[in-house]
Amino acid sequence: MDVYSFMLDRFRHFNAGELSRCATSLRNFIDSNGMLMITLAGAMSTAQIGRSLAPVIRSGKIHAISCTGANLEEDLFHLIGGEQYCHIPQWRHLSPEDEKLLHDSGMNRVTDTCIPEESTIQKIVPNLIKIWGEESRFPHQHLFEFIDRLPDNLDCTHSWLVAAKEQDIPIYVPGWEDSTLGNIFTAHCIKGDIHHNQVKGGVEAMIHLADWYEKQTQEIGLLQVGGGIAGDFPICVVPLLNQDLEKSVKKWSWFAQISDSTTSYGGYSGASPNEKISWGKLEVDTPKFMIESDATIVLPLLLESINN
Repeated sequence: MDVYSFMLDRFRHFNAGELSRCATSLRNFIDSNGMLMITLAGAMSTAQIGRSLAPVIRSGKIHAISCTGANLEEDLFHLIGGEQYCHIPQWRHLSPEDEKLLHDSGMNRVTDTCIPEESTIQKIVPNLIKIWGEESRFPHQHLFEFIDRLPDNLDCTHSWLVAAKEQDIPIYVPGWEDSTLGNIFTAHCIKGDIHHNQVKGGVEAMIHLADWYEKQTQEIGLLQVGGGIAGDFPICVVPLLNQDLEKSVKKWSWFAQISDSTTSYGGYSGASPNEKISWGKLEVDTPKFMIESDATIVLPLLLESINN
C-alpha cells in the first residue's frame, strides 16, 4: 500500500495517530486550494530532506519557505560536494580526540555526517564573493545566481533549493548571519572587501513577507519543522499586519509543528499550538497538530502522504 494508506491503517494512536490525522487534514487543506509555507530548523538539509521536499515543491504544494541559514546553504553544499561527504555510523562514541582529528582534517561534523571544508564550502566561496559584490539581494537570491552558473549536467533532482528556484517561490532566511556563509560574508565585510548592505537582512525580509502574505487571496497554512527563528519569524507576520499596522488579514488557516522538544517555561520549540492563539497568530478553530517526534523520520512520511 502507499505511504498514506499505510499511515491510516497502522498509525492510530499517540504521536503516530497525530501524524495520521495531520496528514489527512493537510491533504484536505491542499485539496481545498490552500497554500502552504514550510519552515525548516535543525539540520534537515544535511539529512537530505530534499529527497522528500523537492518533489512536493515541484508539484506545486509548497508556496513559501522559511529556513535557517544552515538549511539554506547545506542544501547547496550537498548539491556541490555530497559525494565527498564522510558518514560516521558510530558518531555517538566519538571521543574529544576523535572530534579534533575531524577538525584537523577539515571535516565539519553534523551528527553522523561530515561536510568536507575544501571540496564543498571553500570550493564555492570565491565565486560567491563575486556574486555578493554584484548587487544587493536576499541570501537565497545570491545562491540562486550561483546555481544559474553551475554546469548544466549537474544532477539537481534532490535539491529543494533548486526546486524552489524553479517554482519561483519566496524563501525567508531570518538570522542568516548564524551560518557558515553568513560568517564568511561578515568576515569579508570586516576586511572591507564587501559592504554589509550587499545581503538584505531580516527587516527587509519581514517587509517582503508582510507584502506577500497580504496579497494572497487563498487560505495559508504553516508547517513548522522544529522551533526557533525559522518558525517564529513567519508566523509573527499576522500580528504584525493586524496589530501593528492595524490591518485586517486572515490568521494562519492551518498549523502543524514537528518537534522533539517538550513544553517548558520559556521553551518556544516545545510551545503548544494553542499558545499562538493568545498572540493573535491562530484562531480557536484553526486545525492544529503537534507531533513530538524526530522530524527526519516524520517529515518524509508527511510529505510523501500529500504528494501521492
